[in-house]
Amino acid sequence: MRERYERVLRACSYLLIELFSALATLLALPILVIGVLSVAVGGVGLVAFPRMAVGLRQWSDWNRGRAAALLGLPHAPRRIKLPEGVREQWRHVARDKEIHRDLRWIPREALIGLPLGMLGLFGAGAVVLTVPAMLLWWVAPADDPATMLGIYVTSWTASLVTGTGQLILGCALTWWALPWLATWHAKGTLKALRPSTEEELAARVGELTESRAEVLDAHGAELRRIERDLHDGTQARLVAIAMRLGVAKEALGDASEAVVRLIEEAHAGTEEAMTELRNVIRTMYPPILADRGLEGALAALAAQSAIPTDLRIDGLARLPAAIEAAAYHIVAETTTNAAKYSGASRVIVRMGMDDDRLVIEVTDDGRGGVDETRGTGIIGIRRRAAALDGTTTVASPPGGPTVITVELPCAS
Repeated sequence: MRERYERVLRACSYLLIELFSALATLLALPILVIGVLSVAVGGVGLVAFPRMAVGLRQWSDWNRGRAAALLGLPHAPRRIKLPEGVREQWRHVARDKEIHRDLRWIPREALIGLPLGMLGLFGAGAVVLTVPAMLLWWVAPADDPATMLGIYVTSWTASLVTGTGQLILGCALTWWALPWLATWHAKGTLKALRPSTEEELAARVGELTESRAEVLDAHGAELRRIERDLHDGTQARLVAIAMRLGVAKEALGDASEAVVRLIEEAHAGTEEAMTELRNVIRTMYPPILADRGLEGALAALAAQSAIPTDLRIDGLARLPAAIEAAAYHIVAETTTNAAKYSGASRVIVRMGMDDDRLVIEVTDDGRGGVDETRGTGIIGIRRRAAALDGTTTVASPPGGPTVITVELPCAS
């Protein structure tokens, strides 16, 4: 029962405030209209309307907070910050979909909130003021008697009957109807000011794109750091060890064959470790990418290819390190696979940007009919692209040609 009382009190408070909110919104509507009209004739509205939009955002956000509080929902304040310059401010206002929702909310607030607020005032007034009115009906002048339920009260009997009816009606309205009406209005307010599903998805995609770009940048920086540490630290120490072992082997001369053999094995093991380390470094982040960039690295790769490779790069900007490394390895794997399995005499590598995606297309004139399950390297290419949320398409009809297309998102 206590919860019910609290709910009724919250609903009455919400609707009474809504009455004044709707009145204020109704009074503000002509001001907005005048601002828009003054823009049409080149008046002060050019400067004033963007600031009106800021005030409207604060006003609608306050009402959104009231609605969320009534429903027990969290409320995150929305902020609008105008850029410098009138033109930039208008561009911002024109593109801000939240401002569009605020403008659509104004007539709803005025037309629906006003009658609901009056109902709240009547319900609360009927409960609070009816009993005093029943007792003081006789104070009213005889030529202008008090009224309850629209009926003139000129006697104690009329006061008792009409007052009781008004009290029952007010209690029923306050106890049952007002909480429902307040909840309905609050939900409608939140819905009117809430982004649509499409807008929420677009915003979420934007957030994920931004976070993915940050992850790619961090991943690329970490790859470069590890490559640098291995190249300048671990590999340098292995080279020094190999040199010392070589010097020790020469210095031993005719010493014990067992000792010489152990040193030779250690020297050979060190050389193998350096070879494996170089392969690991090239796999993680090829040093040539840091030296020449992606375009220069691909040119060197094409020059070293086992079959003639035609490289066609169009408008390639500097990309995140992880994207560059993936693109380099994808081209390396596809050209190597073409040389090993396709019987091709020529490979064409096309690379360029399509909006915010890097598109890599590798075409060979080989026999075609690629079977991904037979170790042709396509599965590895797919996995490398998928790790960066990319896609891989393979078209390889029997008789060729084989076209492998990889798209990697790289928006920041």
